[in-house]
Formats: sequence, C-alpha cells, structure tokens
Amino acid sequence: MNVTVFERSILIARPAGEAYAWHMRPGAFARLQPPWERVELLGVHPGVRDGTRVRVRSRVGPLHFNWEVEHRDCEEGRGFCDMMRSGPFAHWEHRHIFTPIQSGRCRLTDRITYRLPGGAAGRIFAGRFVYAKLDRIFAYRQAVTKADLEMAQADTRPLTVLITGASGLMGRALTPFLETQGHRVLQLVRRPPATATEIFWDPGKGELDARQLEGIDAIVHLAGENIAEGRWTTARRAALRESRLAGTRTLVAALGQMHRRPGVLLSASALGIYGDSGQEIMTEESRSGEGFLAALCRDWEAELSPARMAGMRSVALRMGLVLTPAGGALAKMLPAFRAGVGGRLGSGCQWLGWIAMDDLLGAVHHVLHNPECDGPVNVVAPGAVTNADFTTTLGRVLRRPVMLPVPALALRALFGDMADEALLASTRAVPAQLQRSGYAFRFPELEPALRHVLGKAGPA
Repeated sequence: MNVTVFERSILIARPAGEAYAWHMRPGAFARLQPPWERVELLGVHPGVRDGTRVRVRSRVGPLHFNWEVEHRDCEEGRGFCDMMRSGPFAHWEHRHIFTPIQSGRCRLTDRITYRLPGGAAGRIFAGRFVYAKLDRIFAYRQAVTKADLEMAQADTRPLTVLITGASGLMGRALTPFLETQGHRVLQLVRRPPATATEIFWDPGKGELDARQLEGIDAIVHLAGENIAEGRWTTARRAALRESRLAGTRTLVAALGQMHRRPGVLLSASALGIYGDSGQEIMTEESRSGEGFLAALCRDWEAELSPARMAGMRSVALRMGLVLTPAGGALAKMLPAFRAGVGGRLGSGCQWLGWIAMDDLLGAVHHVLHNPECDGPVNVVAPGAVTNADFTTTLGRVLRRPVMLPVPALALRALFGDMADEALLASTRAVPAQLQRSGYAFRFPELEPALRHVLGKAGPA
C-alpha cells in the first residue's frame, strides 16, 4: 500500500484517564492547533464519539484543503482514532493512544498512518516535507498537552467564566484553554447571540442585563480596540479610550446590580502604564508614567474601583508583548525578519517586557484561583530583554540575518507619538506578584519561548 507511519510519544505525569478526558473536552481541538498553522473548524465540533465527524479547512501556502474526519474506536481511558473520509491525502488514520505506566503517569502516543496522493511522484516530491511538518506540529501539540495536564491541580474547582473580547487574539486562545481545564466559558457578544454560551451587550450604549450574569464565578475582561492598529490621531485616541473605559464601566455597573457577584474580575491593562522608565526595574508598586498610553491605562484601571469597593477581588493584568504568530506585534514582525530585513528599533537599548501566549493563559488561570493575586499584576516573563536582544534572538531562531535597524526618526514619521510611547519606550518590568504567589513559568527565557510558538524546536 506504500503507506508511511509517523509516530511520536511523550510521558505525562498524569493518569491515562485524565489525559483521555482532557481530549474529550470542548476546546481540545482548538487548543491543540499550532499558532503558525491556519486551520479553520467548519461548523460546530460535535465532540469525540464513535461516528461523529468534523469538517475543517487547512491552508498550506496559497492552497486550501477541506477535510472531513470521522472519530472511531473510542475506548475510555485508552484512546480513539481519527479517520479521514475526504481530504488531501490518499489515506489518513490518526490514532491517539494513552498507555498507563507506573506512579500515576501515562504515555501519549500519536500514530499516523498515511499515504500521499500521486503515488511514487507524491512520495518523491512531498514525502520529506510532510513528515517534517508532522514532526513539527506534534512536537508542539504534545508539549502543550503535557504542560496543560501537569499544571492542573486536584483541588481546583471548575468555574463558570465570562469573557469579554473573546473574538480577539487573547480571547480566541483563552476560551479553549479554560475549557480543556474543565471550566465552562460564556462570552459577551455585540451581535444577537448564536449559542447558549453567548450573552448580548452593547458597551457603547451601556447595555448589559445583569440578570444574565447570575451564576458566573469569574470574569476576564479583554475587550478594547487594538492600540497599535494605526496612528494616534485625535479620533483614534478617543476611540481607544471609549472602547476600554465605556466597556469596563458597563460591565462594572452590571456587576453592581447582581444578587451574587462573581468572586473575581480580571481586566486587561498594559505595561504602558509605566511609560518610558529607562533602566528602572518596575514592579506592581512602581509609579505610573507620563503620556497618552500611561494615562489611558491608569484611567482604565480606575474603572475597576467600584467593583473593588463592593468587595470583589479585582485584578488589572498589565500585559507585555504577547508572543504568538497568530496575531499582534510578533506576527507583524515576522515577514520582515523572514525576508532577512528585520532589525532593532531605534537604538535597541529600550527594555521590552514579553510573555509567551501559553504563559499568559497559565497566568490568567493562576490568578483566577489565587486570592493573594489582587490589584495590578505584571503579566510578563521574568527574562526581560532589550529590543536589540529581542531582534537578535528572533533572527537566530529564524536563521536569518538581523542587519537593518529602523531609525527612530523613521518610526516617528510613520507612527507619530505612538512610536515614542509604544515602540521606543523602555519598560523593564518584573512579574513580582506572579512569582510571589508561586506561578511557575513555562518559558521564563526568550529563545525557548520563540522556538515553541514558531515551531522551531532544537538548536539554531
């Protein structure tokens, strides 16, 4: 039949039954998709049961492929199989195998038996490419599965969590992460709700029915327009303030009308609150800075005051640069760096606070369950770097030269005040609250984090 067998295994310090159950939860499909891949679920995932089918669309370069996969041979605690019914391969069978081993551990094995289309010609021209692509994808998937399962705590109770901004970059990652951790996730939406997990609100008009929030245990508030989407014109500044302040105000007002309020409210903020602080090490107790971005963050966080005064634990997540190729700043950098024309911004001496997406999600989960995390929390990795160090490391991971610095004058001409406050400002922040409360970073250093999110494991 000229089939190829790909197999990769990993040891997980959790019982096989737990690993199997993790894969059965809503969100598992989305959680396992590498951020550099472009895979779209067509319709609603029906769950993993014998006979259920999933339809997806994937993209390789300019080409799009539709898949239909049927779940088979589901054996609780042991494994299941995904069999391609239609798609780009002549044959595709993916077996997920969970093997119990001593001391409450298990071995997860992904075994894929496939046959490329085109016979011998397909094997000659695409064989090595496909095998290497599978190895890259499943190295990522298994690392995520292991880390997510091993972070779970037996005494952590399932929560009902409401998310605003769920369609944004962080929200799209947070929803499946929380679902695979066993939580129920609801979302605030600005259109007519399409499912039972959606609740309508109109933050611009202050509309949110507090009665629909009853029974919610926690809220993660992420809604707000992208700060780096364009020049900060007068109109743009007003829109940025309105999207953050009005949304937070609407949410907090609704919470004030509830009979039983959620136990905790997490609201997005940014390291921009510290302004340009040079070489100074900034903790959550440090002063706020100057400029539009610092004032915006300061006013944004101030909107949490009524919730805090009402007795709710209220946390401002002061986030750094989030590392993911799925969107945001890193995604915008990648084309230039892959072309070999990336470089430092300005002098490159400015400090940059960053965090891998998996640590951002892990930090949110940690804060949700740790009452000692209150007030502002710096959501950054402990290994802060300068802009020059960041660009050098990114070039090394991509195996590309870093030769063309972007002068500060050019940045100011392109972006105006945003260049000085968001691109050239120096913020050397440390995650004091997270470290003090015992959060264990998956990626405390930059290079392993970049290799993980870009699928570039191993030495350069």
